[in-house]
Amino acid sequence: MKNRIKEFRKSMGWRQEDLAELLDVSRQTIIAVENDKYNPSLELAMKMARCLETTVEELFLLED
Repeated sequence: MKNRIKEFRKSMGWRQEDLAELLDVSRQTIIAVENDKYNPSLELAMKMARCLETTVEELFLLED
């Protein structure tokens, strides 16, 4: 699964640390998700989408 977290995060002017703090996760978690090394739980994905003012469908892209 690909994601657009980095793109949305940068459009908000946030660092990885900023998003991590808002989501109450570590910066390492944000790095892993952005680099497609870790797929977040549904709860975390929904929180990310809410923080980044988008939908889960816009933030995460399923690959065939």
